Amino acid sequence: QVQLVESGGGLVQPGGSLRLSCAASGSISSIAAMGWYRQAPGKERELVANIISRRGSTNYADSVKGRFTISRDNAKNTVYLQMNSLKPEDTAVYYCNLDPGYGYLDIWGQGTLVTVSS
Repeated sequence: QVQLVESGGGLVQPGGSLRLSCAASGSISSIAAMGWYRQAPGKERELVANIISRRGSTNYADSVKGRFTISRDNAKNTVYLQMNSLKPEDTAVYYCNLDPGYGYLDIWGQGTLVTVSS
């Protein structure tokens, strides 16, 4: 059973920075992709950024391009999200996601709250 443990959320002022971490543990047979989604109150969950394992490529939501950077430590099965120039509209619960591939169900973290407010 695979578990994702997130950390790094909190309260930050507009223009500030935060770094989220997500460590995967357990019986990990494969990782097709790892990344971050977010869900703001009253809105649907949306992809923020992810890394595709096979190609090493990254995808970002248009709203975070140039401000957020996703990275991964394969040896530690950990993915990071560096968030700079944060805006109030970035306020949301951020969820770590692991896609095992091969048709298996995605695995989700418990979520970490990011609040951007003065």
